Amino acid sequence: MTVARTLAVALHGVDGTLVEIEADLANGLPAFTIIGLPDTALGEAKDRVRSAASNSGCDLPNRKVTVNLSPASLPKHGSGFDLGIAVAALATTGAVDTAALDGVVHVGELSLDGRLRPVAGVLPSVLAARRAGARMVVVPSGNGPEARLVAGIRVVALGSLREVLIHHGASLEPVPVEAIPVARPDEVPPAEGDLGDVVGHPEAIEALQVAAAGGHHLMMLGPPGAGKTLLASRLPGLLPDLEPDAAVEVASVRSLAGLAVGSSLVTRPPLESPHHSATMASLIGGGSGLLRPGAISRAAHGVLFLDEAPEFSGAVLDALRQPLETGQITIHRARSVARFPARFQLVLAANPCPCGQAESADGHCTCTPMARRRYLGRLSGPLLDRVDLRLTVRRVGVAQMTGGGQGSTTTATARARVARARSRARERWTDIGTGLNSSVPGSVLRSAPWRLAPHDRVALDRALERGALTMRGYDRVLRIAWSIVDLEGADRPTAEHVGHALYLRQGL
Repeated sequence: MTVARTLAVALHGVDGTLVEIEADLANGLPAFTIIGLPDTALGEAKDRVRSAASNSGCDLPNRKVTVNLSPASLPKHGSGFDLGIAVAALATTGAVDTAALDGVVHVGELSLDGRLRPVAGVLPSVLAARRAGARMVVVPSGNGPEARLVAGIRVVALGSLREVLIHHGASLEPVPVEAIPVARPDEVPPAEGDLGDVVGHPEAIEALQVAAAGGHHLMMLGPPGAGKTLLASRLPGLLPDLEPDAAVEVASVRSLAGLAVGSSLVTRPPLESPHHSATMASLIGGGSGLLRPGAISRAAHGVLFLDEAPEFSGAVLDALRQPLETGQITIHRARSVARFPARFQLVLAANPCPCGQAESADGHCTCTPMARRRYLGRLSGPLLDRVDLRLTVRRVGVAQMTGGGQGSTTTATARARVARARSRARERWTDIGTGLNSSVPGSVLRSAPWRLAPHDRVALDRALERGALTMRGYDRVLRIAWSIVDLEGADRPTAEHVGHALYLRQGL
């Protein structure tokens, strides 16, 4: 008996592995068996395949069909294997030439009438197929624009199983069908507010530019209504456009999350702002079955804003510590491991106490010292040690509100300044493979030729000696100083730059 083979992709995070689908048609009682660690959704594919094949004019014979997904030890999830299973099973009957399936990857879910339903994760699937050397990928029509974002591989988008079989050489008459569109509605991207809308807060505006220039994490502490959320929402607008590789990675994460991916790559950095009731899985990623990216991965190459940060679960907040260091999150399950990108800029906002009135002039705060300590104590020391800039934001007074109208620094002006600063940093650190000051190892900053003169780092050394800074904090102050230098167009940090960086580090 003939064994027919084709290919599909098993996704584990943003990484994908080619899976060989083998179908064997044998004598015996009618049965359809799928082996190779399928999950529940994949195990139900046999019923979808039989109905779709029958309604496409290619009935499967009443014999024993065995489908093997190889490598058998690799867990497979989801309904994206339907199309590959159907094509391989029908190829055993001679409906299509098995040679036409060599090097072809099939991704798509079957409906009972034979049409192809779009699935999540097509973009990383096509990327994995290209890396593995596949010559062609067949996807549902609804996923066509997303799949064509990947260059260097032929993408064929079709609307039904019948069209796929005809494409592979089956002797069937074409039957027009209405393609199933992507179920995910196109999202209207939020309009980026202008930095000029911010009234007052010159120190905060400067700190935002330092954070954008160096890729530094930021925390803002202040009473309600001081402008913390407004300032945080302006940070993505200061960041430069995404590089092509980063834009593809951002689109891949959106595809895995089931969010809309258009026909062109989005080049603006994303902004994620989860509610403080977010669970570990929603923020970090995970879930049952197919592991989904969390908010930290959807914010990759952009900004993750946690408003009312002390209201988040302490365990959820502490789970951010490892991704902040490594730039990725690896989720382990009993039989699978998934990797997602997580290189984002973290912005935390917090009130000074549970009621938020600790610094109000009328003294209406009724929180006890213990309540304040317990409230801010949810932000653990190890997490705060990884936050570079710490800023106190105070309420704007009447003179600032009525004196000058809009702020003098606009988003366009600040973004151009940030772009120049990042260009300087990229030229300086090109030999160590990074373009951001926040990613430079501390050992590099403390070695020749980048080591600061003793008289320029006196304040920094004293802060370390008296325990006001950890070694990690010491290196982060050096990185902030270099970001300030890049913004000002200077050559090297001086004692003044180090003092400014130390203030931004210990500003709370």
